[in-house]
Amino acid sequence: MGRHKAKIQRKRRRRKRIFWFIFFPLLMVAVVSTAYGFHLYKKAESAMGNAFFDDWKKSNLRDKKVNPNIDNVSVLFIGIDESKKRGLNTNSRSDALMLATLNEKEKSVKLLSIPRDSYVYIKEVGYSTKINHAHAYGGPIATIETVEDLLDIPVDYYVRLDFEAFMKVVDALGGIEVDVPYTFSEQNSKDKANAITLEKGLQTLDGEEALAFARTRKKDSDIERGKRQQEIMKAIMKKAASGTAIPKYGKVIDAIGENMRTNMTFDEMKAFIDYAVSGNLSIETYTLEGDDYWTTNSKGQRVYYFQLNEERLAQLKGDLKNHLEISSKEPTEMASERVDN
Repeated sequence: MGRHKAKIQRKRRRRKRIFWFIFFPLLMVAVVSTAYGFHLYKKAESAMGNAFFDDWKKSNLRDKKVNPNIDNVSVLFIGIDESKKRGLNTNSRSDALMLATLNEKEKSVKLLSIPRDSYVYIKEVGYSTKINHAHAYGGPIATIETVEDLLDIPVDYYVRLDFEAFMKVVDALGGIEVDVPYTFSEQNSKDKANAITLEKGLQTLDGEEALAFARTRKKDSDIERGKRQQEIMKAIMKKAASGTAIPKYGKVIDAIGENMRTNMTFDEMKAFIDYAVSGNLSIETYTLEGDDYWTTNSKGQRVYYFQLNEERLAQLKGDLKNHLEISSKEPTEMASERVDN
């Protein structure tokens, strides 16, 4: 296969008590000591109440609204390419998309990274273009609908975070340990070119450095970028699960509550505590397979897309449906314009 071709990655299952990405500060609030935990519990309840938006009630692919206490569910994580400098109230493009499917009985999670340049049909505008444009066209709802059309599975919940939250969470935890694969320079959150330089090797990254590590594509591809983002998530999980992080949960909750938007209530979030304390939670990570695709638009500009491999996509859709334990339906006929010119 060509060097730009990506393969579905099935990393070995990790069976241990692991707390995952955005839910970890809330989940751990429920299991720390009673005296300290009650204060954090009320703090988290308030913060998550402020982050709640009742804008995505139920997927059209569901007969009824799910109950995460008993049902298998899916959560779409949307990382937004915006900061105070760029304007927090605008619908900017998504910088990272990850879909998690959760099997309640197995206490297992499948985590799929979706390359930002994936060429897909966006219902909001009625043509195909890069998937990261969906958020700019119609915010979280357009992004959810696009992912549902792509994967033919319901998206039950979404969690949207921006740059500010990501950096503040990492800083609140005192940094995260990451093995940087090569030396590189990258812009910072204020878009200053080459403001961050990271040397190759295992090291502790602060928020700005972790963001640079998550964003860079200078020496590899969008697929490798997705894998790095998964590694960062795991590093956050590991740090959050350590005993030294407990005194820092208050700052973590503040960082998330100020910069998060979700359709999940605090009570629904608490349903995921069972995953955290099960003792045998497994997480499998995936990405999509495809090829580089270049074309010329109506302005004579060269445009890059990531053309998904349909055979592998169909296989992945089947895997996710099986994990959610939902029956396969006839594929929805979708518009098939080749290029947004």
